[in-house]
Amino acid sequence: MIQLAGADALIALDPLFARLAVGAGHNLWGLPHLTTREKAFICLTADLCHPHLDAPLAMHLQMALTHGVEPESIRELYRHLAPYAGYPILVSAFRRLTELGLPPAQDDAPITPAPLTGALARIVNQLEELDSGLATFTEDQLAQRWARPHLGVRERALACLVVDVHYQTLGESLRLHAELARSAGATDETLRDLLRAVAEFGLPRAWAAARALGLDGEDPQRVATPVATH
Repeated sequence: MIQLAGADALIALDPLFARLAVGAGHNLWGLPHLTTREKAFICLTADLCHPHLDAPLAMHLQMALTHGVEPESIRELYRHLAPYAGYPILVSAFRRLTELGLPPAQDDAPITPAPLTGALARIVNQLEELDSGLATFTEDQLAQRWARPHLGVRERALACLVVDVHYQTLGESLRLHAELARSAGATDETLRDLLRAVAEFGLPRAWAAARALGLDGEDPQRVATPVATH
C-alpha cells in the first residue's frame, strides 16, 4: 500500500481525522485509470484552487517528488495553470515551492507561441464573436502553453479540468478541456477517475461536474472526439 506523505503530522492534529484523510488519500492514489504523475498533478492543482499552500501543498509536493515527478514538470504545471487558476495565486505558489526546497527552474528558454489548431483554435474563434480583445488575450495565453515541453496535452487538459471542477466552470470550459483530454487518449473511465480524485477536495463540486460531463452518454452538449490510441 502506498505510504502517504504527512500522515504522521495529521495524526498529531487529530488521530480520527487522520484515519479519514489517509483513507481518502488511498482512494485517490489507487485509482487505476490515471497515471501516478496525473494523480500528483491533480493534487497540486487542487492546492492552487482552494488555495492550500501550506501543509497540503508540502505533502503533495513530497508525494510527487517521491514518485518520480521531475521538479521541472511541477514548475511547468504551475506555469500552465497561471491563466486558469489566476496569475496572482501562482506568485504565492512559486514562492512556496522555493520555501519547500524545490530545485530552481531548469528551463529559461524563450517562449515561442505555437499556432492553435483544433478545439483551441475553435474556442478563440467563438470568443472573437463576443469580444475581440478577450479573444486576442486568450489566443496569446493558449499559444504560449499547450505545445511546451515537460507536460503532455492529456496532463495539461486533466489539470485544467480540475480547475473547472473547483471553479465550477462547467459549461464551455469544461467541455473544451474534456475534448482536449480525449483527443490525447483519455477515456470516460479516465474522466470518471479524475472526478473521483477531485471528490476528496469537495464532494458537491465533483457531483455537479459528473452531471455536466454527461458520462452516462445522455448529455447532448458533450463533444464526441475520437480517442487517440497508443
